[in-house]
Amino acid sequence: MFENLSERLAGTIKHLKGQARLTEDNIRDSLREVRMALLEADVALPVVRSFIDEVRERARGQDVLHSLTPGQALIKIVNDELVRVMGEANEGLNLQTRPPAVVMMAGLQGAGKTTTVGKLARWLRENSSKQVMVASCDVYRPAAIQQLERLAGEVGATFYPSEHGQDPVEIARAAVESARAQASDVLILDTAGRLHIDEAMMDELARIHLSVEPVETLFVVDSMTGQDAANSARAFNDALPLTGVILTKTDGDARGGAALSVRRVTGKPVKFMGVGEKSAALEPFHPDRIASRILGMGDVLGLVEEAQRKVDQRETEKLARKLKSGKGFSLEDLKTQLEQMLSMGGVAGLLDKLPGATSLPASVRNQADDGEIRRMIAIVDSMTRRERRFPEIIKGSRKRRIASGSGTRVQDVNRLLKQHTQMRKMMKRFSKGGMSRMMRGIKGGMPPGIPFG
Repeated sequence: MFENLSERLAGTIKHLKGQARLTEDNIRDSLREVRMALLEADVALPVVRSFIDEVRERARGQDVLHSLTPGQALIKIVNDELVRVMGEANEGLNLQTRPPAVVMMAGLQGAGKTTTVGKLARWLRENSSKQVMVASCDVYRPAAIQQLERLAGEVGATFYPSEHGQDPVEIARAAVESARAQASDVLILDTAGRLHIDEAMMDELARIHLSVEPVETLFVVDSMTGQDAANSARAFNDALPLTGVILTKTDGDARGGAALSVRRVTGKPVKFMGVGEKSAALEPFHPDRIASRILGMGDVLGLVEEAQRKVDQRETEKLARKLKSGKGFSLEDLKTQLEQMLSMGGVAGLLDKLPGATSLPASVRNQADDGEIRRMIAIVDSMTRRERRFPEIIKGSRKRRIASGSGTRVQDVNRLLKQHTQMRKMMKRFSKGGMSRMMRGIKGGMPPGIPFG
């Protein structure tokens, strides 16, 4: 998300770096570029206007005009305004009520409501240790109820059964009673959507809301709809007392305009964003981190938190003990590391959070898919247990068998073996204190007065 916006803003900042200071002329030229970048990102026009006006006003301040680093000065202003537009800080779910806390999901058909119900149920179980029940009030879309039942099974949530032909309001009431009887902490209600906003849908949603009085009413919106996302958000906000927004399909949106528009249009915070198809691909929406990513500064804190959540700490500690004892880095260890990388969103997901990633050539970023990682895992899976532990025995005939079994070429097997050899040498150096020696070397090369460690 935000690739196009990041590229345009990076070009503007780069141009300013060659300027001695900010002047009325280069502020005007820079803001013209920022305005075009926002419009191309499909940010709603009223939001663009107010954004530019605010940045212009602050950029004309004396501290900025006399700054020795005009590019950095403008980055700071744009960053602060991006954060302000998107909502300052992440606002979590308010579940402080007598169980079950009812969360109602609303949105247009195709926005990804049902999938998001499953993702949110998993997130609440894994991050808040909540017992979650889900129920479908969508008695219109074919297989909607069955889809939610399947998702509930995948994420470990309790499923409340409903049927086509039932009254959605009665389903919601009965689900609340069932959740209370089963001591569920949270009940998430999936509601019906339409291809467009209509009075009947809004009336049904209002009746469900009135009957169960949810503590959270979340609007689920497809980020790829751009300005239409802001328009539909406004309509739902007029009909329902929304408490927040969930942006879906942000991994497929290079523009990101919806993220900048929805908060300003509705006044309601974006609480989560969907970053992929898998049930674990849901992240809390942190405006400050999103602004940092837009400006090409990455999201290192988010990367660390994701690693803490998704990396198997036991496997990591096991590998550390193994290396410390002098045992080598095997192909089985390599496979484990590759699988953990995929669990963290793959190459593209990691790249999106790394500082400076937006400055990489498009040809490099476009190659950041997970196909190569999956091919490497398939190659290792095609090996015998002995071959994984003793890769030096893998010669001609074995290479051909492994390539055939994994659907790859002998050249791919050779490349994997070479990469493994390089990683094994690196791990061996680190296990013998190479890391501490490297750090001491870095410290020794630093100028006096700069603290280290």
